[in-house]
Amino acid sequence: MKNNDLDFYSFDTEYNDEKEQEVIPLLTLDDEENTPLEQVPEQLSILPLRNTVLFPGVVIPITVGRDKSIKLIKDAFDSKDRHIGVVAQKDVNIENPSFNDLNRIGTVAKILKILTMPDGSQTAIIQGRTRLMLKKGLNEDPYMTAEVLPFGPAKETSGDKDFLATISMIKDMAIQVIEKAPNVPNETAFAIKNIDSPPFIINFIASNLDVEVSKKQELLEIMELSERATAVMELLNKELQALEVKNQIQSKVKTDLDKQQREFILNQQLKTIQEELGELPSLQDVDELREKARNKKWSREVKDVFEKEMRKLQRMNAAAVEYSIQKNYLDVLVELPWNEYTAEDFELSDAQRILDEDHYGLEKVKDRIIEYLAVLKLKGDMKSPILCLVGPPGVGKTSLGKSIARAIGRKYVRMSLGGLRDEAEIRGHRKTYIGAMPGRIIQSLRKVNASNPVFVLDEVDKISGATLNGDPSAALLEVLDPEQNNTFHDNFLEVEYDLSRIMFVATANSLNSIHPALRDRMEIIDISGYLLEEKVEIARRHLIPKQLREHGITKSDLTLSKAVIEKIIQDYTRESGVRLLDKQIATVIRNRVKFIAMGDKYNKRLTLTDLQEILGKPRFQRDKSLDKNAFGVFTGLSWTHVGGESLVVESSLSTGKGDLTMTGNLGDVMKESATLAHKYLKAHAAELNIEDKAIDLKSVHIHVPEGATPKDGPSAGIAMFTALASAFTGKPVKKDVAMTGEITLRGQVLPVGGIKEKILAAKRANIKEIILSEANRKDIEEIPESYIDGLKFHYIKKMIEILDLAF
Repeated sequence: MKNNDLDFYSFDTEYNDEKEQEVIPLLTLDDEENTPLEQVPEQLSILPLRNTVLFPGVVIPITVGRDKSIKLIKDAFDSKDRHIGVVAQKDVNIENPSFNDLNRIGTVAKILKILTMPDGSQTAIIQGRTRLMLKKGLNEDPYMTAEVLPFGPAKETSGDKDFLATISMIKDMAIQVIEKAPNVPNETAFAIKNIDSPPFIINFIASNLDVEVSKKQELLEIMELSERATAVMELLNKELQALEVKNQIQSKVKTDLDKQQREFILNQQLKTIQEELGELPSLQDVDELREKARNKKWSREVKDVFEKEMRKLQRMNAAAVEYSIQKNYLDVLVELPWNEYTAEDFELSDAQRILDEDHYGLEKVKDRIIEYLAVLKLKGDMKSPILCLVGPPGVGKTSLGKSIARAIGRKYVRMSLGGLRDEAEIRGHRKTYIGAMPGRIIQSLRKVNASNPVFVLDEVDKISGATLNGDPSAALLEVLDPEQNNTFHDNFLEVEYDLSRIMFVATANSLNSIHPALRDRMEIIDISGYLLEEKVEIARRHLIPKQLREHGITKSDLTLSKAVIEKIIQDYTRESGVRLLDKQIATVIRNRVKFIAMGDKYNKRLTLTDLQEILGKPRFQRDKSLDKNAFGVFTGLSWTHVGGESLVVESSLSTGKGDLTMTGNLGDVMKESATLAHKYLKAHAAELNIEDKAIDLKSVHIHVPEGATPKDGPSAGIAMFTALASAFTGKPVKKDVAMTGEITLRGQVLPVGGIKEKILAAKRANIKEIILSEANRKDIEEIPESYIDGLKFHYIKKMIEILDLAF
């Protein structure tokens, strides 16, 4: 049984302008019987009802959604008597019913109130008056209207004893339904007891029966009140029986739950008995954990935690979810290598030999590793260094970590940090979460079963910044701080773990994106690009043998001469490292493998002609210096992410008003350098033997070729000044001279970075002389002699000094 109508005896009109509570009077069937039939209008606006049937005397709310229905309700509410006809649809799925889609019997209703809901929809409070019969449909627009006839009131039944007995039984059954139904308030039973009108009690209960709309329509169409009462009693009886069955099922379910609780208690008692007898299946897990923990070298604190968690595990039911969580935590605890270290090889000569075998060059890194081993050999124990290898892609930063592990006899772990955005990847999750795990550092130590591996943190400059999941770079501060990482806290373990014996080796392409505090904790080692000669040696010692093995052939099947390797490096690669070189060598070898597999003849000693047939036309042009001494053009040196490159700065003069134009996809810093050079030239025209009028009447255009490539930085400032000075004085510059340096408005030349890479670019361009800031002299002195062989360096402090060196 539903409770749709009692709530509408009174309601609060909080959605309208009125704030007081309004009381809706109930109409009884006695009123309907006293309503003369001639008062039923001949024509009425018809409101189709989809999910309910309105009975005389009953108040119900109607939520109006159709456009036609909204207009009908508003027009009727504004009319004098507010009467409409309410008829149920035959098919509730029809969205816009026509006259033929409606039942023939309906109810005359009066609109008592229209409420505007918070969501903007309209709800009308309507009250049934008397029944009607549809005679003929008139209009369907703007809403449905029809001719109606009164469906006259039933005959008098007030003195019929059988009828009154039926009414009494209906009341009793309705009260029983209310008592057994879980969602009907008890106040409804009180209201039913106090309804004296038999017709109204029949209509009220019929309206609230939990039956289909078609059944309610059948009740509405029964003319005789006694027959309608009998039908209502039958439906009430069915609902009462359904509720009794439902309650019996619920009682049985409750009994089953009680039985499960009983079984749980018995299982707990059985568990206690089995513990006494040593027959508990979960005791096997406990025994295995204790066996693993027997020889652990952990501290007293960790041991106490293990014992406490073990006691908690033993008290748990093996079928509970918490049991698997607890066991997973203890598994991690006993499988970690607490104070377990691999023996290190202190033979420095062997370590040096291994490092040289795996990598050509990189002397600075190798020296640092040998120094660490030397101190470790003498002292016996020290905190491992935290190195950060910074350099362009493909120079061997990541592979160097594996080589270090092999050289010192430690295990090797690599953890890629590129795109890492969750702090829990470093610190782990709280163990209380289902599926929680320790951080990747602890997981890696568990995997290699050693507390002193060489741990490579790859691409440390690619870590995402602060996100909703925390800041991973901030979490690494504790990991990479030698003063803190001996008490590293993982959220999953909840006990401190010593990371101080791990040799961390971080790799990065650039220091700019690394958190300053993180950068301060690491020992930075720059790994610059390789010389042509170094690349040739790397190819001969490492790349070619590796590719021959991977392709299943030997040296006797294919030979690459030094000239061929140099050709590949110069014309088919442009990089500081050797990654692209490795790919090009693989392409060459695959081509020859095809001939071997097909049994065709081929040239085992690759020639330059063969190389061009395999790799095609040269992809890159070698960096070139100026072909001849020229006016207004000068060669600068720049740094890129793939190494150093030579940079040509062009300038031209034209008749104008002394303005400056810059092209070539230049960044803001580079444009500022060009402006500085022009202003300094204008301010010191007399020293350069340039007439003031010449500067004021000439428009200057500075262009840096390869306009599709963005360029920025201050190091081209000195080259721009030299190009402008050459254009205004008419003096040509030397073709084999290049320079790099930042300039100031006072005419000073400041130092710049990337000197080694720029020197490599100068050698590729056949530059003979390089002009640098005096402050860069120390950088040149640190570079091995092989890098600067054949180059002459000039060091200056003032811009004006360039004139004697470059012209």
